Amino acid sequence: MSADEDPTADFLAGVRAEETPWRQDRPAGEPAPERTERPSKWNRVAQAAPYVQAAALVAWLASGAFDDGSGSGNSS
Repeated sequence: MSADEDPTADFLAGVRAEETPWRQDRPAGEPAPERTERPSKWNRVAQAAPYVQAAALVAWLASGAFDDGSGSGNSS
């Protein structure tokens, strides 16, 4: 096999995807596209996140407080 023949490079060239338009550089002077706003659903989720975390912490603490100590071990 000569140095010019590389079957791996040929294979990769054949299966390589075309460059997507959103990954290409913008021409100089063209304005950047405007960012879209997040849907209001995500704003509600972000507002509720601390309450969900607090509820999980309270549930974890309560599970330890109400543990009867029996566990999985056998105490004679």
